[in-house]
Amino acid sequence: MSLVSVAKLADIPAGGTLKVKGEGADIMLANVGGKVYALADRCPHMGGSLSGGILDGTTIKCPNHGALFDIATGKNLGQAKILFLKMKVNDAKSYTVEVKGEEVFVELP
Repeated sequence: MSLVSVAKLADIPAGGTLKVKGEGADIMLANVGGKVYALADRCPHMGGSLSGGILDGTTIKCPNHGALFDIATGKNLGQAKILFLKMKVNDAKSYTVEVKGEEVFVELP
């Protein structure tokens, strides 16, 4: 595991998300109350970009089928829905984040 610089803190809007790349991986960064979180920017249901989702506190809603994830842990909090069908969704991959000064680092394999 290594820490990789992926963004400047000022690039992540307060209460918002930012899609970045780190060693080939698409990563969603979220800034909630000044704390930065990181998830793989790929919904485990059907691959939707989580950075395009709706952030509500520490929960992100996938824009494709509405699956909900805790941005701190990646844990699935709500299943995806297609029409009237609910579908089981795995947890999203979460990454450890360190902020050093104004630089945001993510721990990648």
